[in-house]
Amino acid sequence: MKNYFLLVALVAGILSPSFVYADKPKQSSKTTMDKEARDKERLIGFLIRGQLERYHYTQKKMDDPLSAQAFDELFKRFDFGRQIFLQGDIDKLSKYKYLLDDQVKNGDFKLLDELVVVYEKRLKQLDDYRKEVFKKKFSFKEKESLQLDPEKRKYPKTMDELKEHWRKVYKQSVLNSYLASLDNQKELKENKNKKDKKKDKKKKDKKKNDKILTDKEMRDKAHKSVNEKYERFFSRLQKDRRMDHFEKFINAVSSIFDPHTNYFPPKRKEDFDIDISGQLEGIGAVLQEDGQFIKVVRIVPGGAAWRQKGLEVDDIILSAGEGDEDPTDLVNMRVDDAVRYIRGKKGTIVKLTVKKADGSRKVIPIERDVVQIEASYAKGSVLEHKKLGIKVGYIHVPKFYRDFNNAERSCTKDVLMELKRLKKKNIDGMILDLRNNGGGALTDAQEMSGLFIKEGPIVQIRRHNGDIDVLKDTDPSITYGGPLIVMVNRFSASASEILAGAMQDYKRAIVVGGEYTHGKGTVQAILEVTPTRLWSSESLGAMKMTIQKFYRVTGVSTQFKGITPDVILPDPMGYADNREQDLDNAIPWDTVKPQSFTKWDKYSYNVPFLVKESKKRVSKNEQFQKIIKSIEYLRKRKDDTLVSLNLKQVQKEDEESKKKTDSFKIEKEDKDIVVSNFEESLMAHEKVRKDDLERWKKDFEQRKKDWVESLQKDPMIGETIFIMNDMIHDIGAKKLSKAKM
Repeated sequence: MKNYFLLVALVAGILSPSFVYADKPKQSSKTTMDKEARDKERLIGFLIRGQLERYHYTQKKMDDPLSAQAFDELFKRFDFGRQIFLQGDIDKLSKYKYLLDDQVKNGDFKLLDELVVVYEKRLKQLDDYRKEVFKKKFSFKEKESLQLDPEKRKYPKTMDELKEHWRKVYKQSVLNSYLASLDNQKELKENKNKKDKKKDKKKKDKKKNDKILTDKEMRDKAHKSVNEKYERFFSRLQKDRRMDHFEKFINAVSSIFDPHTNYFPPKRKEDFDIDISGQLEGIGAVLQEDGQFIKVVRIVPGGAAWRQKGLEVDDIILSAGEGDEDPTDLVNMRVDDAVRYIRGKKGTIVKLTVKKADGSRKVIPIERDVVQIEASYAKGSVLEHKKLGIKVGYIHVPKFYRDFNNAERSCTKDVLMELKRLKKKNIDGMILDLRNNGGGALTDAQEMSGLFIKEGPIVQIRRHNGDIDVLKDTDPSITYGGPLIVMVNRFSASASEILAGAMQDYKRAIVVGGEYTHGKGTVQAILEVTPTRLWSSESLGAMKMTIQKFYRVTGVSTQFKGITPDVILPDPMGYADNREQDLDNAIPWDTVKPQSFTKWDKYSYNVPFLVKESKKRVSKNEQFQKIIKSIEYLRKRKDDTLVSLNLKQVQKEDEESKKKTDSFKIEKEDKDIVVSNFEESLMAHEKVRKDDLERWKKDFEQRKKDWVESLQKDPMIGETIFIMNDMIHDIGAKKLSKAKM
């Protein structure tokens, strides 16, 4: 596809000489430089338009309706919070509302030119107003409030209205900083009398802020730090280059095609989604800009946050501090700037002040570390229920990993090994846990499905031109033929949905989980926006573009709707709007022609019976009732975006919120579940140096304890074992003893 595109682009370039530019010595003339920059923008727009209209899955065309959508999106990208532009600015520029498509085609970006002029003017005015506001200290005694949700606000009509909004923004930021200092000081006071383990620590090594501060000092410090933070904020925005603005324009257009299609300029990291795991020493979380906030969108298996367990998806990170240092406010900060304060050397502590879904703040200390890859591998146990008298195999697959440079390293091979190991323990059934599994290698969704069925199609993949490929299991052998449950939740996506969907369609397994899975059923490819050497050797960036879509063997798509479990259980994250269908311009659900396949015929599951029995148990289960109440409470709090600027009111709300959320915590362990035969699984793939043996032994003992505790405290695991028991004893499963292999 790449070669074909280059051929088309080359021909177009020859026919359109105005787009041609070559490497040549830089000239000092500003006019010449501007012309070169304009020519480059025209070329990028020309190439991207060709890529989008030719290769994007939706086959949308750049026309007036798309332009109108992109116009609104453009202002979100420049001013998501509706706190920079006035309504009059929008009205004045609305003359270009239906012309964005034309401007991309002809390379004449007049809207961007005029928008940037107004944008920079407003930034200068707001920065000047900041200097005026911070000449006085804030009082938190008045009963004022700030609306955080920009969708519930309109663009201000006058400059006075805009300034008043910013006064409240500054005030809330200072209040948050002051409250964070209170939390920090509380911790310092608690630790004041504790002996320092490092006896040889010198006085000069002690940090200045180890001392206890007075209330006035904390308020002064909050006032000063927030002022400096917003000084940096406006300074950074005013230093944005033309390419930064151009990127927003192009992505305002590309995002209308679908939310996963983005343009990345040369030498620029992706701002939308930064994974601070990989080989970097950090906390192991995927962060994303959400308006003026930094939001956690994924916890990386094996990372520091994953092991610490305090940080959760949908948490808003308000500030980050190094050890006992004063935290740095991350609100209104770019995600690539924010991660600089979160990353750090292995073994150091970063304290994140986060805003939870219920609106409460929490300080979460995390010891930075590199991602422990072995921690994200598939692992298994035997779960024996004392009262039920059954033994169930359990395999947790955090992600669909595969080392394409090492044929022996894949999650399918690891699951195969676990299946063979657990079968020797005379298990009565098998649970495959794909919760929080965001996907990975498509090959493993295909191959892992084949471990449980004889043979047949697994998934259909439709390309942008309408052609459909079918991935099949061609191996007639079955590794495990006993009763099977696949566990999912709203963070099970992509490859997880393919496997779960295949098992459900073949009637091979019962799918258990929340109301639905994530609904990510599309494939993205990276296409370089790079002309041939006839034009230039310089890269013009790349497009991440959606080019394919997944469909189940029944013909229905996994996109948008996801997978609906057979047995639905209360989902602790049921309050969150974080599925594919919650994204703007998500590609809709549809169907294609179903494939011919043979359903599982060794025995059948009585789904209505299983659902009925599960509902009875859930209604009487104290832990599930806590989850249900928690979901109801958090849904209400999530919609309450009007925040108080009164100190006493905020402290009261925080205290009430903490008491409420604490009442929802699940502390009780189900001792009826006996967890065994997992040590071999936990230590598989690990290589331990002799000089590190003692540390490893201590760490391994803790991991064993954590593994058992996590399973015994998980009400979904407990209920899934009961569902398995119902499956085994159901009339439709009487032939299981013959079917087990």
